[in-house]
This record gives sequence, C-alpha cells and structure tokens, in this order.
Amino acid sequence: MKKETFVISLGGSLIVPDEIDAVFLKKFVGFIRKELAGGRSRFVIITGGGRTTRRYQEATRKIAPVTSADLDWVGLYASRLNAQLLRVVFGKDAYGEIITRPWQDVIPRSYGVVVAAGWKPGWSTDYIAVQLAKRVGAKRVLNLSNVARVYEKDPRKYPQARSFNELSWPAFRKIVGNVWRPGLSVPFDPIASQLAEKAGLEVIIVDGHDLANVGGWMRGSGGEGTIIV
Repeated sequence: MKKETFVISLGGSLIVPDEIDAVFLKKFVGFIRKELAGGRSRFVIITGGGRTTRRYQEATRKIAPVTSADLDWVGLYASRLNAQLLRVVFGKDAYGEIITRPWQDVIPRSYGVVVAAGWKPGWSTDYIAVQLAKRVGAKRVLNLSNVARVYEKDPRKYPQARSFNELSWPAFRKIVGNVWRPGLSVPFDPIASQLAEKAGLEVIIVDGHDLANVGGWMRGSGGEGTIIV
C-alpha cells in the first residue's frame, strides 16, 4: 500500500508559547501515532523555534550589535533544539537524525516520522517545509500554529480584521509582503510563499491545537482554516 506523505510546519508558538507546552506535544504525538497506525501515512515535520527564539534574539540585541545573519543563527538553533525534543519523544517511530540540509540530507521512507529544523540564515522553517514538500512529492504543506486562519491584519491588534477561507498566492503575498527578516511573525514566510506558488503547492493555515480539524484537512474534508492556492 502506497503511503501518503504529509509535510507539517509545526509552529514554535505551539511547542514553546512561553514555556515548553508538554501537554500539547503529548497530544500531538498521540495524534500522529494514531495516523501512523492506519498504515497509510508518513510525516515530515519541521519545527519552529517559538518563544525560545524570541528570548535569545532579544538578549542578543541587548548585549551587542549583531547582523541579521547572526540573529538567524540563534533562531535556527532554537528550531533544532525543538526538533530534537520532538524526535526523541516519537521514539522508534522517528528517524534518528534531524534533517537540517533540505537538499542533501537523506529522507528515509522506512520511518513514519522524519523531523527537520532550521537550515541557515535567510531561510525560515516555512521555507524548509516547502523545499522538503518538493523533495518528497507532497502537494501541500500543513502549517500548524496558534492562528486559526489568515487575517487581513493582526487580529490581536485589529479585532474586526477580516479573515479568509481561501486565498490565491498573489492575494496572500499582498498581506505578508515579500521580505523575510529574523523574528518576522506572519502566517507563512514571504520567501517560502513565493517558492510554494512557483512549485504549485497548497499551504493550509490551521490552528494546531484543534487536532481533529487538522485531521479533517489531511483527509481532504477541509474545516476551519485558510487554504492558499
């Protein structure tokens, strides 16, 4: 039986919203293992850095003047730390190495879960997710974060901001812009968005806390969230 490969960009806001959210991670691991038990799925999961990234980058700025590349290095190692955490808690279900080079590293098909993390300055974990989706032949990226859908403006600042069920890539990029910088907080990285559009990939923005809803998107029934095509 041919297995479908799902690529998940797991936002750091879910892993480390402030402290490490062990309750969420336990639920997430259980959800993925349940999907694996069906024998029809395998997963490539890319981890963000979350609050750990923000804390280290903020501290770095206070201590000394640094380049954007240096800030990115700090952030991507937070991503790698989260990736190691996820790899370890998946145990034997996960490949024993973290994917950090999206073009060169081997992505074995004999494991149910392969975990990836930040690569190098200038490229976000969203960008890595798109590159890996291209490599494994996935048609979409599931972007899990603490945001339920795409809004025209930050809903925390603008409660009346309009949200979207579906957006074209050009329309989405009008919202997020075309420039990446360290610490940028948007539903999906602008540079990764350009690559996804060029590759003909769909990206689904969904609240990762609602795992039943995530499962609906995986099975093609849709649900709460925004699909970008």
